[in-house]
Formats: sequence, structure tokens, C-alpha cells
Amino acid sequence: MVLNRLTELRKSKRWSLQYIADRLGIAKSTYAGYESGYREPSLEAVKMLADLFDTSVDFLLGRVDAPDFSMERWSTSKTENELKELDKIPLAVDGKALSAREVKQLIAFVRAVREIEGQ
Repeated sequence: MVLNRLTELRKSKRWSLQYIADRLGIAKSTYAGYESGYREPSLEAVKMLADLFDTSVDFLLGRVDAPDFSMERWSTSKTENELKELDKIPLAVDGKALSAREVKQLIAFVRAVREIEGQ
């Protein structure tokens, strides 16, 4: 895990170590260990951190350099307009509405598949 990314994200949101620990349901010292590199978060903790910071696991792991993977790699100027249009369409999976982040990820996924397939 790219340790300084956790620290940068936390500081950018002006959150305390205790706040994040409380949100994750762990001890403050455990989270501090993640930031210092003393502890490795579990896969579940990494996913929870990505959700909490509204970023991707790929960003936390250093696989991409932009906090929002979908926008960093696959976006075009059309993305914002597409999202505005999608607001008019009720998108849901298993009866639960998709968040704006999930819609962005869905658009990024479709673009990635199209790029791989040469469309």
C-alpha cells in the first residue's frame, strides 16, 4: 500500500486518526499503523478505506496516480454530460440506486471493455 496516500487523503479531508478509526470500527492505533507502515490493512479494510475516502482501491495500492481511477484513465469531456443525462434514468442494481461514483465506474468499465475489444 502506498502509505502516504492514506495520510494525504486524511489530511485533505481534515479528518483525525480517531475519526477514521471510528468509521472503520478499529482502534486508533491500528489505523495509525496503516499510515506508518507498521501494519498492513486486510483486504476488507482496504475496500472500506477506499469507500470512506471515495477513491479506488487501485489508487490506495499505487496502481493508478489519480484518486478517481475512472476519471484518470478513461474519461473524456463527455463524462460530465453523460452523468447529467444518466440522472434522468433510474439506475439500480438489486433494487438499490447507483451512486454517482458507481455510475462513473460503470462508464469507465464499459469504455475499458470497448478499448480492449477495439470498438
